[in-house]
This record gives sequence, C-alpha cells and structure tokens, in this order.
Amino acid sequence: MTVLSSPVTSHDQVVTVHGHRLLGRHLTPQTVRPDSPTVVFLHEALGSIGQWKSFPQTLCATLGLRGYVFDRIGYGGSDPLPADRTPDYLREQGEDWLPACLNAAGITTPPILFGHSDGGSIALYFAARHPTAAAVSLAAHVILEQITVAGIRAFGTLWQAGSDGGNLPAKLARYHGDKTEAVYRGWHDTWLKPEFASFDMRPCLPRITCPTLVIQGEDDQYGTLQQVEDIVAGITQGTPTCPPVAALLPGCGHIPHLEQPDQTIAVTHDFLRRCQLAA
Repeated sequence: MTVLSSPVTSHDQVVTVHGHRLLGRHLTPQTVRPDSPTVVFLHEALGSIGQWKSFPQTLCATLGLRGYVFDRIGYGGSDPLPADRTPDYLREQGEDWLPACLNAAGITTPPILFGHSDGGSIALYFAARHPTAAAVSLAAHVILEQITVAGIRAFGTLWQAGSDGGNLPAKLARYHGDKTEAVYRGWHDTWLKPEFASFDMRPCLPRITCPTLVIQGEDDQYGTLQQVEDIVAGITQGTPTCPPVAALLPGCGHIPHLEQPDQTIAVTHDFLRRCQLAA
C-alpha cells in the first residue's frame, strides 16, 4: 500500500524475521539527500507504528532523510510474541532482532536510530554492537530506578480501573487488537519481576562510538536525569567520534516527540546537521 502524506510518501512492507512476520513502513520525503542514511524509529514498550502519529513523517521531511517505522514482535500489526518476555529482552532486540529486521527490510547501510523509552534503550544496545550513523535516544532507561517502578505501578492501577482509569485497555486495543493484554503484561509484569531489579546496561555504553543525542523531559515520570547523566558518562568513557550531547526539555514528561514535537525536531535537526547527516 502506498499513501501520500505530503510531502512524504509511505509504503508498508511485511518482512519475516526469525520466522515471524513484522510490519514496517518506509517513508520517503519529496526531497532526499543522496546517499543518506535511513532514520529508524523504535517505539516504546506499549507502542506501535500508529502511536507515533505524524511525527516520523514530519521529522523525515524536515531532515530530508528516508525513514523506517516498524512494529516489533508482539506489537501492532506484527506477529504475537512466541514466548514470555525475558528480563534480557531489550538487549535481545537491540543486538539480534533489530539488525535482522533492518536487513530484511533492505536497510543495509548504518542507520540513524531514533528510539523512545524501550526503543531508546534498544537503540543504545544496537549502537554498542553494530555500525550506526547516529543514535537519538528519548527517555531511554539504562538502569532501573524507583521512580520507574512507581510509575509502572501507577499505570497498572489505572489499567485495572477500566473506565475510572481512562479506559487504557480500550485505547491500546486500537493499535494492538487481541495482543493488547500481552503488550501490557510484557511491559508491566516484566519490569516488576524481582530478576529485573538488577537491570543495568551501563557496561555496554563505552562501546558506542557514533554521534549520540540524549533527549529527556525534565518532568519525566518514569526516570530521573540520572539516566541522561549515566548515558553521557558511559559513552564518554569509550572512544566516541564526538562527545555525546544531552538535551533536557523543560516542562516535558516521558513522551517528548508528542508533548513537545517542535522542540524535539529542532534539537534533533540541529544535532544531525552538525554531524553533517541532515540538510
């Protein structure tokens, strides 16, 4: 299916990765920089292609770069999870599933990764092991904080409250259908497991050498600025091609690209332009 959303053309594609079908969407602006990398959008723990809204199209049009948005295994239009999620699922997605998905989708040059929350952590895992043009993380987690646990528990209370909690299951079902409960459990239950308390991906950060932008809202209800500080410090301990950049957004919560889309696009555009990766 090809859809015109001026000035960006989108084309949906189903690929097979590890025997499972994943739904993806290629984005092509009217004007594209020649020989430029593709921006790969990595959604959050409850996310999907549709939940990005029009942000990927707007960002790609602004940057003059192609984009690729996809539903990870277990989400949206992709196949259900074949088994229960393990506490190591973020690393598995970043080091194994994501490179396999990009190869199946025909993206064979080092990408620009743009990941939100879980997607940001996955982007960092990928960048620590695979060639990457640049990485942009939004509200990523590299350690488990008490504020994260409290935020997940609070969400769980609203989830169980039904209409009194804002009908969260029904809202998510618009995107995930009969996978909705599994999507919720795969996030909520996994992050609250005792074995997840030791989650710490900081040891892999010094292996990241690509330009990295770390975006976080100052009012993020799922993480403190310790996440940003640890990402920047970890990458700096290695041999990055340039120092990582932190962008803190005042008055912004956990979803910068929807809460402050213009500011998120502006800091991303400025960063990639200085890296000579965008017009």
